[in-house]
Amino acid sequence: MSNKLLAPPISISISPYHHESCSPESEANSSTASDRTVFSLQVPSSPTATSLGGDTLRSRANSFNSVAETARSRANSDVKTVPSTYEGDDMTDEEALRPDPRNLKDFEVIDNPFAFSPGQLGKILDPKSLAAFRAFGGIRGLEKGLKTDIVAGLSVDETSISERISFEEATRPDKSKETLVTSSDSTEDIISPKDDVPGQYHDRKRVFKDNRLPTKKSLSIWRLFWNAYNDRILIILTVAAVISLALGVYEAVSEPGSLDWVEGLAIEIAVVIVVLVTGLNDYRREKQFVALNAKKDDRQVKAIRSGKSVLISVYDVMVGDVLHLESGDSVPADGVLIDGHGIRCDDSSATGESHAMKKTGGQEVWTRIIEETATSKLDPFIISGSKVLEGVGTYLVTSVGVNSSYGRIIMSLQTETEATPLQVKLARMANWIGGLGTAAAGLLFFILLIRFLVGLPSNTKHPAEKGSEFFNILIVAITIIVVAVPEGLPVAVTLALSFATKKMLNENNLVRRLRACETMGNATTICSDKTGTLTQNKMTAVSGVLSSNVHFARDPAGKSEEDVLTFPAAFERTSTTVKTLLLQSSAINSTAFEGEEDGRFTFIGSKTETAILILAKEQLGMGPVAEERAGVEVVQLIPFDSDRKCMGVVIRLKSGGYRFLVKGAAEILLAKATRELVDVSEESLQECNLSNSSRSQLSSDINHFASDSLRTIAMLYKDFQQWPPVGAETLEGDSSMAVFEDVFKEMTFLCIVGIQDPLREGVAKAVKTCQDAGVVVRMVTGDNVTTASAIASQCGIKTPDGLVMEGPKFRQLSHEKMDELLPRLQVLARSSPDDKQILVSRLKHLGETVAVTGDGSNDGPALKTADVGFSMGIAGTEVAKQASAIILLDDNFASIVSAIMWGRSVNDAVAKFLQFQITVNITAVVLAFVSAVSSPDSKSVLSAVQLLWVNLIMDTFAALALATDAPTEKILDRKPSPKRAALITTNMWKMIIGQAVYQLVVTFTLYYAGFSILGYSSRVNSIVDTEQRDDLSSFLHTELDTIVFNTFVWMQIFNEFNSRRLDNKLNIFEGVHRNYFFIVINAIMVGGQVMIVFVGGLAFQIKRIDGTQWAICIGCAVPCLLWAVILRCIPDKYAATFFDYAANIWLTIARPTIRLLAFIFKPVANGWRALSKAVFKPAQRFCERALSKVFRKKAAQSEAESRDEVARGTERRSSKMPEMSHELPRQPPPITLTTVN
Repeated sequence: MSNKLLAPPISISISPYHHESCSPESEANSSTASDRTVFSLQVPSSPTATSLGGDTLRSRANSFNSVAETARSRANSDVKTVPSTYEGDDMTDEEALRPDPRNLKDFEVIDNPFAFSPGQLGKILDPKSLAAFRAFGGIRGLEKGLKTDIVAGLSVDETSISERISFEEATRPDKSKETLVTSSDSTEDIISPKDDVPGQYHDRKRVFKDNRLPTKKSLSIWRLFWNAYNDRILIILTVAAVISLALGVYEAVSEPGSLDWVEGLAIEIAVVIVVLVTGLNDYRREKQFVALNAKKDDRQVKAIRSGKSVLISVYDVMVGDVLHLESGDSVPADGVLIDGHGIRCDDSSATGESHAMKKTGGQEVWTRIIEETATSKLDPFIISGSKVLEGVGTYLVTSVGVNSSYGRIIMSLQTETEATPLQVKLARMANWIGGLGTAAAGLLFFILLIRFLVGLPSNTKHPAEKGSEFFNILIVAITIIVVAVPEGLPVAVTLALSFATKKMLNENNLVRRLRACETMGNATTICSDKTGTLTQNKMTAVSGVLSSNVHFARDPAGKSEEDVLTFPAAFERTSTTVKTLLLQSSAINSTAFEGEEDGRFTFIGSKTETAILILAKEQLGMGPVAEERAGVEVVQLIPFDSDRKCMGVVIRLKSGGYRFLVKGAAEILLAKATRELVDVSEESLQECNLSNSSRSQLSSDINHFASDSLRTIAMLYKDFQQWPPVGAETLEGDSSMAVFEDVFKEMTFLCIVGIQDPLREGVAKAVKTCQDAGVVVRMVTGDNVTTASAIASQCGIKTPDGLVMEGPKFRQLSHEKMDELLPRLQVLARSSPDDKQILVSRLKHLGETVAVTGDGSNDGPALKTADVGFSMGIAGTEVAKQASAIILLDDNFASIVSAIMWGRSVNDAVAKFLQFQITVNITAVVLAFVSAVSSPDSKSVLSAVQLLWVNLIMDTFAALALATDAPTEKILDRKPSPKRAALITTNMWKMIIGQAVYQLVVTFTLYYAGFSILGYSSRVNSIVDTEQRDDLSSFLHTELDTIVFNTFVWMQIFNEFNSRRLDNKLNIFEGVHRNYFFIVINAIMVGGQVMIVFVGGLAFQIKRIDGTQWAICIGCAVPCLLWAVILRCIPDKYAATFFDYAANIWLTIARPTIRLLAFIFKPVANGWRALSKAVFKPAQRFCERALSKVFRKKAAQSEAESRDEVARGTERRSSKMPEMSHELPRQPPPITLTTVN
């Protein structure tokens, strides 16, 4: 028998065991590192061996197995076995990073200096994959491969990258970086980011792109022109005009000198002008909204670059950046957690997992993977778009922009802009008005067609002329439909919204949802936060108490030195030990950090915390915050929670024990304190029971501070021998963390600090303005009742008969009792976000239109529930901003008043335009209908081209002019409109009907009696020759038609001024000099009308008129201004009575008439729909396909060129790269023997 090598040689290595991070299970069985030595028997890889476990992570090629205390062993061994069980555990590295067919291009990058491609990095989170994380070599592999530093972040001087790194180099274990140093340990101070580095991050942007999502591609101007023209009525009118033009040309060829073709050509030109103006108008609106959306999505995030914390735009986040995470943040990019304390995220937006996901640091996860104890519960992945619910930490960015999880979701879900409620209402009204106009046009066409058919036997005209007469009838009917359909109504509200949102941005209101703009105008109540909204959010510590017997103040005037000490005197008496305890409570139990704003040093974070840090720096000799925190080991961090009104931290003391520090609302923390320091000047922390007298004294101090409008913050502490304490309840899934509520008891009182936050300048005036406008202002705050009442009284919110309640009491009331108290409730103190949401929902139940402000993550539900949610642009969390409809960029209550003004301005602009357009609709349709029916040759006094000009004035010019009136303070002199108020008020109906009657009387008088009034009849009758008399009669009729048309248009121009007022006041020119849009557009309308009369003869079927005739036109039009004065003098109550009576008569007549017409025209309508489906729809589809091909052609060519370039790059790279095997060599399971000395 020949000798065979049954097993490869076994190498034995002896090394000291250094355990940095292990599972709780292994911690329980471990002893000190110095007491154990590990004998590791490493079996080299074999290409033929197979895995025996299947659930255990294979060893990486050329690497050593981790010396873990938990290892796999043979059966009956004494060593404990905890196999790793996570999805993808049995996958090879190649399988974990295998490209998906749908995004192969993301895996191929030309000239990539980094170890990884965007596609490979996407495998970490698509879906969450510990196997992919393992393939990258953990957090250290990602750090090397992305050429970054998890401590110092990216270098601000980075431009192009010359040195390249391969995948193998990046993922190879680096023994020199065994210990993870968190970024907070090395952060010294804050700098402003370098924006002036030429070509900064050039290669990084080229390979991984920036953190911008491609905006929804705005429609090209040509597409907008097509959309403007893609209206069935306009298309029918165009077809009819083309046929009319063809017949006119035929007549002109047959009978030289015939000008019947001019009208067809003029209609075509008029249609082109309407389409051009509408398209340009839409183009302008598109551009405005694109600019607003870009501003809406921009925000600042905290990053570490060159070892310094900086604030950068979310658009400037790069792959390789190290970002801070805090409670309330919205994650801007995908990544892997480096290190953190108690981080839990809401990943539901990306994964659908509704429960909070606990995040584990990347280094700990890597250690568990190496130790083969990793489970699927380990989650180091930070997903873009998710919300940080609690905790603090830092993470490494791995994907940005279109390559991130959130980016891919958003790109797949881009939808059209949602219509606002006002737009929906106006669209319905437009359909209703258009239906009436269409019915009138159909009736006119039916009457004229019967007359035409009846007269055909006696009609001796040429067939072409007969055809032309028929098409003239059709064109007049269609043109009436064009005029009657008020397509300008939805356009008017869009114009008003776009104008208002742009102006609101200049006044520190960033509108995120358009509907909020119009809704805010009718707000009836505002539930406002206190801090930063009513106050300046510039907090300063001005008073305090150490233990229960040392009182101090910044300005102790009026009291003896023995009663109240100055700050320096108080802290000079304090021992070093107590100062250290105060420093720990101020600097360690805080999420604020040092930074730079406007070129000066400051603290960045919660203003309450920064005020305490300033006190610690000035009085306790605190050094840089980063240095204070670097020397302390944080064991557990409890972030601030608005429900419990406090925050805490557990630190390990040098003596080996643990100290639990809590900071928060004074009256809540005082209830948890049972002990106090005996003497703050003693070096030893001697404690005694907190007596009833001391507790009463402290309660009195808190109330005294609160009555001075101070925010009171208390600090408590408690020392423990071990953590978690014996018998304490621990967090589910993490036995090393204690449940806060279970250990937050029997604390030792340390101090109270009174923090002053002065009122904003002008806030009392703004509150009074709201109240005068019929808007009730309520204050909802977390401060205690005394502080809240004092500040509410200063603001003018609290009145003598007003009600002040605490949140816990309010939420216990029944709905009936709440509804009874709400009209009197002015201040809700000690409220939680849930209390705020309950308040908002009950107010809405009572029919109120509610606006609410919020800045915290937990305010999200209340902001969503409210009709309009305002988030704070400075102090607000990203969660609050995304839940809100409007962002207050300056956090100022006065900006809410501005939002009310602009909201009312939008509603007024729409009402003005509605009043103007319906007047024109009624007048134009009735005038055209009656004149066409009464005319022997079935011609309307207003030709098709003239009606198109009137339509242009009505739908586009008037919308621009009336939608751009800026609000004045007088707009707040009236009460808000109820939610179900009618679009057209009694006063508007009075002006609409009154003006329509005046205009119809004038135009009918001129049309039917003008021939006699102006002396034309006598001139015609004086001519003996019949032919000359007919020519003169035709000439004078054209002149009279010109006067009627000119007078009609001028009445619309003057009535536009009337429409600027919606009340019964008489000054219609108020503020007109400030509205340049109104002035310019009216100048265009006047200039256009003058030019039409002078040079538009043939096209508009009119002639030039002289000065006397111009005077007649203007003289007949101007009195509509005086008529409006008379109408405004009629009380609205009398007008309402008249309209009710008239409406009843109308309904009595109209209902049976409408039923009869419906019965008659239903077959016609069905036939029309069938014709439209058979003829017009195919033609429309053909045009759309043709245009789509033209629009896509260039994009397809560029995409093809891009694919060719990628393919060429791939070929070049593949020629240089060695061919990879599809299957990595299989290895036998590692054999690890662990012995304990």
